[in-house]
Parts: sequence; structure tokens; C-alpha cells
Amino acid sequence: MVWTDEFTDNGSPNSSRWTYDIGNNGWGNNEVQLYLQDPFASAVRPIRELKGFELVSLKPGETKKVIFTIDEKMLQFYSANKNWESETGDFNIFTGADSTTKRKATFVLN
Repeated sequence: MVWTDEFTDNGSPNSSRWTYDIGNNGWGNNEVQLYLQDPFASAVRPIRELKGFELVSLKPGETKKVIFTIDEKMLQFYSANKNWESETGDFNIFTGADSTTKRKATFVLN
């Protein structure tokens, strides 16, 4: 598989887009997974939370674009205040074929 990626602000103050081009040198199905991490959360959070995935079927030499929109709701967790909340700060995005991916980007929620 061939991977290229780009993290961009899509013009909305409450969401951003992760654009992901996936290519294939042979036939097959490829799963693209999106994981988020809040490295400085006030509560214990998973190291990587699966927040999206897409199954992509590719012919030899074909490339397809996968787009994940990341909004504030995806960053929320059930807090000690007994509410669904998100916290400002740095977040990490991981995308790849599985949870061991090293492909990473960082963004800040203000």
C-alpha cells in the first residue's frame, strides 16, 4: 500500500479534516482506521480511541481519497462532572491499517 496524508482546517471553527490518499500495487481491500488521543486529559483516557474507519477496495495501481472529519463531539468523554465534555489542548491523530500505525499528526482544540 502507498499512503499520503494531509491534515487541514476545513474552514469551520469546530471541525477539521484529515484527507488520506491510499494506493495499491495489487488487488485487495484495505481498511483505513482513525484513532484519536488526548495526551494531557484531566481523566484517564485510552491511549488510542478508534473514532472512524473505512474499507477501501482498490484495483492494481488505483488510488482513492479517504476523508475523515474530526469535530468536537469526537473529542468528548464522560467527565467527573457527569457530563459529556471536551477539553482544550493538544490532540494526536493516528491513521493507518491498524492501531499500531506510526502515522501521526497533532492539532489543538481551543
